[in-house]
Amino acid sequence: MYLKGSKWNMNRRTKRANPWRVIILIVLVAAVVYVNQVIVPVTPPLFIPTATPTIPPESFVTKAQELETQGKYAQAIAAYQDAIKADPQNPALYLSLSRLQIFAARYDEAVSNAGNAMLLSPNSPQAMVLQAWAKGMGGNYSGAEETINSAVQVDPTNALAYAVKSIILSMRDLAGQAKAETRDQAIEASRTAESMAPEMLETHWARGLILEITANYAEAQAQYQSAIQINDKIPDLHISLGRTYRALQDSEKAIEEFNRANALNPSDPAPLTLIARTYANQGDYGPAIQYASDALKNAPNNPDMYGNLGWLLYHNSQFSESIVNLQLAIQGGTNIDGIVVKGMPLDYGRIAEYYYTYGLALAKQGYCNDALPIAQALLNGVRDDEIAVFNAQEILNICQTFADSGEPTPLPLTTPTRTPQPTAELPQTPTATP
Repeated sequence: MYLKGSKWNMNRRTKRANPWRVIILIVLVAAVVYVNQVIVPVTPPLFIPTATPTIPPESFVTKAQELETQGKYAQAIAAYQDAIKADPQNPALYLSLSRLQIFAARYDEAVSNAGNAMLLSPNSPQAMVLQAWAKGMGGNYSGAEETINSAVQVDPTNALAYAVKSIILSMRDLAGQAKAETRDQAIEASRTAESMAPEMLETHWARGLILEITANYAEAQAQYQSAIQINDKIPDLHISLGRTYRALQDSEKAIEEFNRANALNPSDPAPLTLIARTYANQGDYGPAIQYASDALKNAPNNPDMYGNLGWLLYHNSQFSESIVNLQLAIQGGTNIDGIVVKGMPLDYGRIAEYYYTYGLALAKQGYCNDALPIAQALLNGVRDDEIAVFNAQEILNICQTFADSGEPTPLPLTTPTRTPQPTAELPQTPTATP
C-alpha cells in the first residue's frame, strides 16, 4: 500500500559519493601530515640568517704546506693567514707562518707573527728562536742576540736555537758590525748545532756562513749546496751560495745563483744589487748600472740602492749622475718621484766607500766647497779605515791642484783610487776550518 501525495518512497536509493573527491581529500590530508612531520622540523625559521659552513683550519694548513713545497711562498703565506682567521688562538699557526716569512725574506712580518705566538705561549723557545732569526736577518743584530740568548736559556737542548744563533752572529760579521767575540761565538754555536742535528737545514746554513766569513769558500759552497738540496726555494740560500761562487772567482755561477734568488723573490733588491756588483768586479759597468737601476726600482726609499748606483756611475765616469745618487744616499732628500730617502750617517765599510766616492766625484767636477767637508769627515770619522783615509787625501790633493792652477774646469779621471770590495764581505786570507 502506498500513500498518495507523499515524497516518501521506500524504494528510493541514496546518492553515491564521488570517488575522486575522496581520493583528493586523502591526498591533501597526507600532504599536510608529511609537511608537518618532515618538512617543518628541518626548515629554519623565517627572517633568521642561515649559518654558513666553517672551513676547518687544518684544510688551510694542508693547502699552505702544499704551496710551500711548490715554492709558492706568497700563496702559502696567504693560506696560513686564512688558517689563523679560522683558529686565532693556535700558536703553532703563527710559528709556521713566521718561519715561512723568514724564508720569503719578509722579516718584519715574521717578527710580528713570532711575537703573536709568544703572546699565546710566553715561554715558547721556538717562538723566541724565530723572532730572533727574523730580527737578525732584518739587520737588528743586537735585538736578535738578546732574544736568541733567552731562547737558549729556556731550552738548552734546542739545536735550532744554536744554528740560528750562529746565523745571526755570522750575518753581523758579514755586515761589518761584529764585536771582538762575535766570530768565536758563532763558530761555537754552529758546532753545537752540528753535534745535535748535523743534517738539519739550518745547521748547514750556519756552517756555510761560518766557513764563508773565514774565507773557506770551497767548504762553504758544499754546506750551502747541502742546505739547498733540502729546500731549494729559499732565496737567501741562493744569495749565500752566489757570494761564495763570486769569492771563488766564478762570476758565471754567482750570477746564476743570484738570478735564482731573484726569480724566487722578485721584489727583493738584494739579488739584483749583487748581480750589479759582480759585473762591476769584472769591469762591466754597463750591465752593472742596469741591474743597479732595476734594484733601485724595487726599493726607491733605500739609500743603499742610491749609493750603489752612484758608486757604479762614478766608475763609469758619469760623475754628474753619480753625484745626484750619492747625495741622496748620504744626505737624504726627495727623489724625482717625490719619495723621501733618509741619508746614511758615516760608518765603516761600504758606507765609508759611498762617502769617499761622493767626495771624489765632487772634487773631479770642481765642487771643492762640497768635497772638502766630506774629506774631513772621513779623516775624523773612519780614521782606522786605510782605504777611506787614502781616498780622503786624494780629495784634498785634487782640490789643492784646482786651487794651485786657478782653473775652474774639472780634472779628467786620471788619479787612481782604491775601491776594492769590503773585507767584511769577501775575506782575503782563508783560515783553518772553524
